[in-house]
Amino acid sequence: MTNEYVLIDRILAGEQQLYAELVNRYKSYAFTIALKILEIRPEAEEAAQDAFIKAYHSLASFNREAKFSTWLYRIAFNTAISYKRKRKGSYQSIENVIVEYGQEGEGMLERTDKKKFINLAMSKLNEADRLALNLYYLQEFSLEEIADITGMQANTVKVRIHRARQRLADELKTILQKEALTL
Repeated sequence: MTNEYVLIDRILAGEQQLYAELVNRYKSYAFTIALKILEIRPEAEEAAQDAFIKAYHSLASFNREAKFSTWLYRIAFNTAISYKRKRKGSYQSIENVIVEYGQEGEGMLERTDKKKFINLAMSKLNEADRLALNLYYLQEFSLEEIADITGMQANTVKVRIHRARQRLADELKTILQKEALTL
């Protein structure tokens, strides 16, 4: 963390090219957060890039009591939410969905099915629940880090994750029951 503060001090002192090092360090996480919220890759890339630009312009106001990563993820989260609000009412075509067929082993098919059903169930959750589950289970952030990113209290995050898991399980039961009826 001290290394980040030294890097930030150097950037603020005029060595702007060093900002690329911070971008490279955190670009995948910022993109992942944006993608989970926006669900459209090009839009998520644009939102993540926009978040880095906003962070650069606000770097002087960075509070060193927080981790830089948490501060940046909060900016990425808010930027993605703004993008999503702007596009409300727009519709997406399902014609561009790619379905791959191949000779996969039984284990691969099972993993693919599990992933498909989990993604389908996740898509039925609200945005906040999807993000909380993603940050906690896939990105492995702590409750405190998620609280900083989302602006919620840590206890609220813990409750949201618990309830989101329950809603995810309910959605999976509904989906799998419907799937069993079509067999």
